[in-house]
Amino acid sequence: MNRQEISAIAHGDRPIAAPLSDESVRILLDRALRRGDEQILDLGCGAGTWLIRALVDRPGLRAVGVDIDASAIARAEKAATAAGVADRVVFHAMDATDFTAPHRFDLVLSVGAAHAFGGLLPTLEAADGHLAPEGGVLVGDGFWEHPPGQATLDAGFDAGEYDDLATTVDRITDRGWAPIYGHVSTRQEWDDYEWSWTGTLSRWALEHPEHPDGDEALRVAAEHRTDWLHGYRGTLGFLTVHLRRTRDR
Repeated sequence: MNRQEISAIAHGDRPIAAPLSDESVRILLDRALRRGDEQILDLGCGAGTWLIRALVDRPGLRAVGVDIDASAIARAEKAATAAGVADRVVFHAMDATDFTAPHRFDLVLSVGAAHAFGGLLPTLEAADGHLAPEGGVLVGDGFWEHPPGQATLDAGFDAGEYDDLATTVDRITDRGWAPIYGHVSTRQEWDDYEWSWTGTLSRWALEHPEHPDGDEALRVAAEHRTDWLHGYRGTLGFLTVHLRRTRDR
């Protein structure tokens, strides 16, 4: 099983691919989309969950989603049709770093997709290139709640991969961005996300005993659960923040 297939199964019961509750997602979208007639872009949209939720509640909204995973884009298109919003959203299966559009966007989203651009600050630079003059960015990425110990590093992280929360925000503001609203994922949101990720993948394997990838799915779920519980639980945090350009920028 490749990474995309595993992710698609693991997020089957919890389609927001980040440690955020449905209520947190609603509040973040409400804060970032005050008019309801914005044009929005999601860089690394996955199965389009953020865009579809935004569109369902705002009939004047128009959206574009970009993701390198063609299978995720196919699921996004199917979900948009089922939600009755397919006429207001266009999805592109391509590398988000190569995407261009003939117009700018009122809001650019990129939540949990900073790896596609090489980190948080490069993600903001990429988003800025698509942003209308008075537009905003809604970005989500990790930070260290506590300095990572050896167990966290053994789980596949690098100590320099993230900064603490204060330093992360300082680096954002130093680049000419003003935080308008932010949300730090709670321990409950993290736990719900990880239990769902590992549990959904495990359940799929147990419900498909004849599938050739069943044993691998169980192994991946167990390894992920171990990395979380023994490695980064309580150490890795997640910040989702709505930003606007400052005058200096």
